[in-house]
Amino acid sequence: MSTSRQQALALIQTYYDTFNSGDRDAFLALLAEDVAHDINQGGTEKGKAAFRAFIQRMDRCYREQVRELVVFASEDGSRGAAEFFIEGEYLATDDGLPPATGQRYRLRVGAFFELSGGLVSRVTNHYNLEEWLRQVGAG
Repeated sequence: MSTSRQQALALIQTYYDTFNSGDRDAFLALLAEDVAHDINQGGTEKGKAAFRAFIQRMDRCYREQVRELVVFASEDGSRGAAEFFIEGEYLATDDGLPPATGQRYRLRVGAFFELSGGLVSRVTNHYNLEEWLRQVGAG
């Protein structure tokens, strides 16, 4: 295994470990300043400030942990992917979504990464929104 691939695998693992820890400053430090964030069934947001605002909204509305993480990376370390389950609790009603009443959910998620200079320069997340709606009692 190449050193670049090992570094990519370690970066993505650290990304999720830091997410789970709740240390948002350390989490955001893993992102390039011009990071692109492709939101599930949504648009693309650019920049660390937009990502910070996104994660603040997520933390207000949801309590989540990544479980059963499997990480993949290209040989040159420029791209990676992860598959995992997100286990969460819907804490506060998010804009355009059903009312939150503390519903719990567990979803399979796929994430895709572009990596550059030891940082995440793009992250794209995919999960089944219809399944999430069903689990929170709205589907």
